[in-house]
Amino acid sequence: MPKVIAVNAGSSSIKYKLFIMPEEKVVCSGLVDRIGHQDGIFKITYNKEEHKEVLPILEHGKGVELILEALKKYHIVEDLSEIKAVGHRVVQGGKYFAKSTIFDENTAAIIEKLIPLDPLHAPAHLLGYHAFKKALPDALELAVFDTAFHQSMAEEDALFPIPYELTEKYDIRRYGAHGTSHQFLAETGRALFLQDVKHPRIISCHIGSGASLCAIKDGKSVATSMGLTPLGGVMMGTRSGDLDPSILDYISTCTGKDVHEIYTILNKKSGLLGVSGLSNDTRDIEEAIKNGNQQAILAGAIFARRIADYIGQYFVRLGGADLIIFSAGIGENSDYFREEILKRVEEALNLKIDYQKNKDLNHQTALISKEDSPIKVAIIKTDEELMIARDLEKTLNGTL
Repeated sequence: MPKVIAVNAGSSSIKYKLFIMPEEKVVCSGLVDRIGHQDGIFKITYNKEEHKEVLPILEHGKGVELILEALKKYHIVEDLSEIKAVGHRVVQGGKYFAKSTIFDENTAAIIEKLIPLDPLHAPAHLLGYHAFKKALPDALELAVFDTAFHQSMAEEDALFPIPYELTEKYDIRRYGAHGTSHQFLAETGRALFLQDVKHPRIISCHIGSGASLCAIKDGKSVATSMGLTPLGGVMMGTRSGDLDPSILDYISTCTGKDVHEIYTILNKKSGLLGVSGLSNDTRDIEEAIKNGNQQAILAGAIFARRIADYIGQYFVRLGGADLIIFSAGIGENSDYFREEILKRVEEALNLKIDYQKNKDLNHQTALISKEDSPIKVAIIKTDEELMIARDLEKTLNGTL
């Protein structure tokens, strides 16, 4: 019954769970949130008790340090060597990884080479790998790639309309992200709500600081919103999402900034932060909206509209839908933004939503659509860590 830890490092958070496998028993779980803020949040839950600290967490390395210190502080493990394997969620695998892979220096070198495709996450993944490798030198480490689930996309969904020689030479295509989450949501949604549907059509909305949508048919990804990098798709916390590419040339002409400077603006200073001028965190945006801040109101409206537009697009791509899923930090916890998104599509899709249930069921796995809704709508708590733990068990057993 080995102990394994699954680590999910996002652009502004680190989720983690320690499991006993194969029972899939969660020994402890936690979250490092608001990374990059003075009021960062560290949480660990053990024996049904949550311990929380608010403190400066300015970079991911500090988050890893807090996790390892807490495991020993609360006697969850007496020695870190009790942990036999560490699984890391890795956003971008490029063309190199079609499934989970042993995380060693060769894997790290390829991920480092892929940093231009994922400048926000890849450095955090590498930092996590090196930190855990130093603390747990004898543990197996595994990289679980978000891009793997989206390898099933057809070329017409994955390729961009640029000169084909560029596509071939530089491996330019839609790689997507959040694949581990989208796969979990599709499997869970089908098992809970679509038992009698032979060929389920699911629109999965993973909406957190980073956000992506996925059109899923028969358990396979057929389209996803993020593109070559996590910058593409819907508007996010600090990322612009899709935009007219001529904006880059125009900003450069007006400001004299080069492409790298503009890319940084689009990745780190745009999205909710850029439009609101306040924060990349929807909790801050919601509070400002309640106080009548016009830029926050505008940021929230654009955010909801972009997600609603993709839901409509994927409804068409799938030829209909049986289930729409909301998940991740915002999707699970913000009844405000779920309502704002759903109100923008409910007439076109003939949805029947119980908005009182939507308000009451934050952070629960449940339907929020009414019984007569032709498309079911659900909140599902994602569990990327469980998917990672399952791959760790398979790797330890030699069955992956």
